[in-house]
Amino acid sequence: MSMVGLGMLLSWSFANRISDGRSQAGAGLVTVPVRGGIIAQLVIGVLGVLIVSGEYSSGTIRASLAAVPRRLPMLWAKAAVFGTTVLATMTTASFVAFFAGEEIMHRSPAHVSASLSTPGALRVVIGIGLYLTLVALFAVAVATIVRATAAAIAVVAGVLLVLPTLVSLLPPDLLGTDIARYLPSNAGAALLQAGPQTDMLTPWTGFVLFGLYVAFTMLLAARLLQRRDV
Repeated sequence: MSMVGLGMLLSWSFANRISDGRSQAGAGLVTVPVRGGIIAQLVIGVLGVLIVSGEYSSGTIRASLAAVPRRLPMLWAKAAVFGTTVLATMTTASFVAFFAGEEIMHRSPAHVSASLSTPGALRVVIGIGLYLTLVALFAVAVATIVRATAAAIAVVAGVLLVLPTLVSLLPPDLLGTDIARYLPSNAGAALLQAGPQTDMLTPWTGFVLFGLYVAFTMLLAARLLQRRDV
């Protein structure tokens, strides 16, 4: 609900800026209503960490591994259930946010809006759910590797939010732009851009790269889960 509410608020603000001549419509007509999905990645990341680290902090991980001695099925089950839940809920929220935001902009004095037939719109709306699903799986993998709640949250937030900001501060002559486009969250976020971006990878290339980051982290988590004591 917070994603929908934030999308409606951003759409109202964006429409007012257009009507006042302070902004141009452009790709923002598509991306603004679902922009709350980017903020939702922190919430999804924290929940993904808690699903795993909560068992370690409470000690119930011993009972879980006693019930599933081979260990890996437990990890795959956690990832599958949480990932499927995030995909379903966030894709639904994305569609609701998009339609609500477009209705607000259509009824504004600017009288502008987009639809799912607008170039790139359907990809962006569906992409929110896909991107956040990878964030969820990444958080589960990191928590399995780190185990400690605070440290795992710091790693997830650092990789997804802090690292892109730090790299963006690099001067262009130090390849800051070239490095930034290959960072996990920046690569995945390319799927959420309605128009072409010169400083980002192409949408599906970026999404596949983010998926490879997540797959590598999950495989490392699986390896460590098998080798380490509880």
